[in-house]
Amino acid sequence: MPQTKTSPKLHHETTVIKSAIISRLIVLTLILLWRTLLSPYDTSAPINPNCLSNNSSQPNVDLQQQQQHVLLPSLGSAIESSIVWDSVYFVRIAQCGYEYEQTYAFFPLLPLCISLLSRTVLAPLVPVIGQRAVLGLSGFVINNIAFVIVAVYLYRLSVVILKDHEAALRASILFCFNPASIFYSSIYSETLYALFSVGGLYHLISGKDVIAVLWFALSGFSRSNGIVNAGYFCFQTMHQAYDAVFLRKRAFLALQVVVGGALRCICVFVPFVAFQAYGYNNICLGHLPNNMSPWCKARVPLLYNYIQSHYWGVGFLRYFQVKQLPNFLLASPILSLTLCSIVHYAKLKPEIFFSLGFCAPPEHKDSAAVFFSLAENSSNSQENRNLKARKQVIKDGTSLLPEEYKLSAKQGYLSAAVLPCILHLGFMAATAFFVMHVQVATRFLSFSPPLYWFASYIMKSHGTGKRWGYIVWAYSAAYILLGSLLFSNFYPFT
Repeated sequence: MPQTKTSPKLHHETTVIKSAIISRLIVLTLILLWRTLLSPYDTSAPINPNCLSNNSSQPNVDLQQQQQHVLLPSLGSAIESSIVWDSVYFVRIAQCGYEYEQTYAFFPLLPLCISLLSRTVLAPLVPVIGQRAVLGLSGFVINNIAFVIVAVYLYRLSVVILKDHEAALRASILFCFNPASIFYSSIYSETLYALFSVGGLYHLISGKDVIAVLWFALSGFSRSNGIVNAGYFCFQTMHQAYDAVFLRKRAFLALQVVVGGALRCICVFVPFVAFQAYGYNNICLGHLPNNMSPWCKARVPLLYNYIQSHYWGVGFLRYFQVKQLPNFLLASPILSLTLCSIVHYAKLKPEIFFSLGFCAPPEHKDSAAVFFSLAENSSNSQENRNLKARKQVIKDGTSLLPEEYKLSAKQGYLSAAVLPCILHLGFMAATAFFVMHVQVATRFLSFSPPLYWFASYIMKSHGTGKRWGYIVWAYSAAYILLGSLLFSNFYPFT
């Protein structure tokens, strides 16, 4: 019988899924190993007082008494002891809601998902290991499954943008073993944020604007920086308005484009604004002015900025202190890789980079045509043929374009389609370096596709590419080992 050949895309997706699962198993194994061999620096993780309010998402029972009646207290205790650093906040919010002002720094999507899973699928485990352990287990399950989905979305996005199955595979495997891996397997919001950011970008490139808006909005419901994804719609609107005004000479169409783009951006901002309003309602309303927190009396009462500044010392150049040099060194690899990826693109494609894509040749734009031009039905056979070819690119990454467009298949990382992602990465990196606690940059930037596209690109470059490939892999391996050792034992990492 003749054997059925599987497409490269299907075969590579299977490889990506396997790599993602293996990487999660490695990280979880390392966490268990280091927790077994070493004593945690801070042993307060299992402490869990009763909820302050009866309005919590979980039954408000005596937690200490409940712990005494579980069937497997040692297993429950082991899971609870793995709830460290910011994981403590996410689990506490899932259990008791937002009790304190500083907890509003943590956005509600992950706690909501944890609460939902713990009260449904994993609810039968509460008598076995205890309520808080089930909440922690829910967080681990959600993030590790979501990570596998992120890896698949990254591969599909990479195929569309790079038009190279092998480069897309290399980039996706690099992501599976990224230096911030410990956070993607812990109870942190990075995984859900990456899922809705990368998935939203894939749907946007695929021409599914409505789905993209929903996914980007959910990214803003998981982390505050999700609102930056509105920048993709700004980029798209800018180019489509230019196309309508200067190429099609249709001013009303340009107005429609601008209004549509503005509405999409507003939708992305809605979760962030709604959460700030929720915090204002809970903290500020019903209190006398003298008893209000200072941010409540501001002209624009923005809770998130106040919390970051007041409780965590976040602000422009506030981290530029001599005592923070070790943290700058800790973040230097990811920042260096980011800088190299941006400079390399700008150096080799200055006409695309500095013109924000307006001067890019048409063949460079095809894999992200939704960014640069308006789709419109046409009886012209050549345009129809190009449109079908674009759909084929979206479907499986192959190119059926006419000869003059085939050059774009060779551009890969240097195509104009990468530009909006490069600009997004640059903004995020600048924010991490100048405003945030700089060591957070490792996990803050770890979701960004251009990092893995650039690493994949240099690995196949002639000359020193192989050596740089070894350096990238060594960096990832070192941070996976270091992160799983320090983070899991409540030592500072990033």
